[in-house]
Amino acid sequence: LPGLPVIVRLLDIGGDKPAAYLPFAAEENPALGQRGIRVGLAHPELLATQLRAILRVRPIGQCRIMLPMVASVAEVRAVRAITDRLRGELGIADPVEIGVMVETPAAAITADLLAAEADFLSIGTNDLSQYVLAMDRGNPAVAAQVDPLHPAVLRMIAETCRRGAGAGRWVGVCGGLASDPLAVPILIGLGASELSAVPGFIGEAKAIVRSLTLAQAQAHARAALDCTSAAQVRALARAFAETSFREVGA
Repeated sequence: LPGLPVIVRLLDIGGDKPAAYLPFAAEENPALGQRGIRVGLAHPELLATQLRAILRVRPIGQCRIMLPMVASVAEVRAVRAITDRLRGELGIADPVEIGVMVETPAAAITADLLAAEADFLSIGTNDLSQYVLAMDRGNPAVAAQVDPLHPAVLRMIAETCRRGAGAGRWVGVCGGLASDPLAVPILIGLGASELSAVPGFIGEAKAIVRSLTLAQAQAHARAALDCTSAAQVRALARAFAETSFREVGA
């Protein structure tokens, strides 16, 4: 990938992502326990090993670092301090970009504060949806209701995009929603700068984006924010697709 940035997400384990080599103490609610960057900060040598490997990649600066499951500015500052120390040890003068995954309501609401410390934001819609809706996506009894097109989730995405843009940072969207053709126009309209989609969907996503004007996407997104349920948003999105890009992927 000469000349192209590569974003490396730091180790994201805990909760629904166990690791045999790093056992966790039993937790009553793992989804709210040791997850993402909390694990790295609790095991600093493990975190430092990852950061050293990323910093050694040549050309320097091609790799960008993304922190998972961030909930506070303090976590970003702690990782940046460790990264800067390791840069000094390795004799690396060039800075490395550090981004934040917005997967918690705390990160979304304080996106402007996080953006002041980070270089970019990426909204992780899978976890953000379950935390906003207070429903475990791994629980069969409620998993079907964890819909990232729920208006509450969309409003959280909109707020993140607004706050991130206000701080001069680009805001990406990852997770299943970024690979949903019904969601792409809404995400663009909400202010997403970039979509991280599965490889097989990239061509279709590009075609959808090229078929729209920004004004169309923004008007559609505003209508989605006024819906009262995920089902209503999906009905709106299907109708929009029929009239705006029905031939895409045909």
